[in-house]
Amino acid sequence: MSAAEPPADQRAQRLAKVEALRARGVDPYPVRFDRTLTVAEIRDRYDAQLEAGQELDAPERVAGRLMLIRRQGKLTFATMRDGTGSVQLFVSDDGLGEAGHNEFDQLDLGDWVGVEGAPMKTKRGELSVKVTAFTLLSKALRPLPDKWHGLADVDTRFRQRYVDLIANDDARRVFDIRFAAVAAIRRFLTERGFVEVETPVLHAVPGGAAAEPFVTHHNALDIDLYLRIALELPLKRLLVGGFEKVFEIGRVFRNEGLGWRWQPEFTMLELYEAFVDYTEMMTITEEMVAYAARESIGGTVVETDGQRIDLTPPWERRTMLDLIREHAGAEVHPGMPIEKLERVCDDLEVPRERGWDPGKLVMEIYEKTTESKLVGPVFVLDYPRDVSPLARVHRDDPTLVERFEPVVRGFELGNAFSELNDPVDQRERFEAQAELAAKGDVEAHGFDHDYIRALEYGLPPCGGLGIGIDRLAMLLAGVSAIREVILFPHLRPEAD
Repeated sequence: MSAAEPPADQRAQRLAKVEALRARGVDPYPVRFDRTLTVAEIRDRYDAQLEAGQELDAPERVAGRLMLIRRQGKLTFATMRDGTGSVQLFVSDDGLGEAGHNEFDQLDLGDWVGVEGAPMKTKRGELSVKVTAFTLLSKALRPLPDKWHGLADVDTRFRQRYVDLIANDDARRVFDIRFAAVAAIRRFLTERGFVEVETPVLHAVPGGAAAEPFVTHHNALDIDLYLRIALELPLKRLLVGGFEKVFEIGRVFRNEGLGWRWQPEFTMLELYEAFVDYTEMMTITEEMVAYAARESIGGTVVETDGQRIDLTPPWERRTMLDLIREHAGAEVHPGMPIEKLERVCDDLEVPRERGWDPGKLVMEIYEKTTESKLVGPVFVLDYPRDVSPLARVHRDDPTLVERFEPVVRGFELGNAFSELNDPVDQRERFEAQAELAAKGDVEAHGFDHDYIRALEYGLPPCGGLGIGIDRLAMLLAGVSAIREVILFPHLRPEAD
């Protein structure tokens, strides 16, 4: 028996109760229960209305899971929780009769029940429902974890998220924040004229990011397809088609390692707007994140890792090269001779591989020496052209592109460009990526011929932004592992 399995005798006892109920003609899993109010509505309607010791003659019907049962002489007090909160149940012979009371006392923690009864307050002022009738709605065969310790094993928490959500109030808090933030982002964008769209998950050519894709096979077409690694290229095709403001919140898939901020399946927001550049994307980013924070946690200050970070706009704007100079003490530039950049890498003990181009070396220096030191929020601007095949060349320096990443807590929340809309330049960039792929780079960008064709019909000048929803949720909830904000994260197979 694994640590997550209940003792066999407890499960057997509960199964015996199920069989006893069925023998009496009682269905332990009835089809429905018609409640009149949720727990939150009970509290909103009656908490202020009632005084200690007062009982109303206005029966209501509520339903939820039994989280606590305390038997005190001729009374039973139970805590019932639904999706909106918890309320006390007051059970006595006076309300249910002796036989009904005894039957209620046979219930177990974790059982779902529906009750009918009058709202009341105990002499101590605790809002309660005085139970006059109850129905078992679903018999729990497995006992809940200990209320004080919850699920002690971290791996079990993520593998059995359904139990984690029952036993761990902080897990519920984290996901309430995540869901509120996503809803806020949708409101923010739709109120500004963006249209939410849906694009394919299966792509003929993996594109839009530097990542190794998952591959599958379509039997009817007899072709290999790839789970999307980004949302970018289909969305920009829509701008070619005449949409001027679009966004998508969708799942993307990258066949890479697991880590505290990496999962092979995660959620991205991508948006694109015609006639603007990356400066407008900075404004949208800081305003949208601040709005999502206010709507999900009630303010723009987040506390994480012992730090207080204020997300109120405007955020600091710094170039990558300036930040490397400040934090690594090195003067670097993608236009420098590659031998000099290689020496800088060696002096800073930054690992490198033979054949890397100057832009890749600069990017490695930044990621290994600088990014983790940035508390932020800060926009890191102007990346090397060599590592940015979809971004427009910088208007002031042809070795750079107009790209930024918003960085908070030492990691990037997203990525944004002034988008490349020159089909000739884009073709050359794709050809360079194809050469990398031929040399074995599994993360090289695929050559998407149809996307080049779309650009040849004319993509207006535009800005684009991608935000990692999971990383944003980590920031707002103040947690340090991406698995905490994904309902069902991917894990290694469970041991037998």
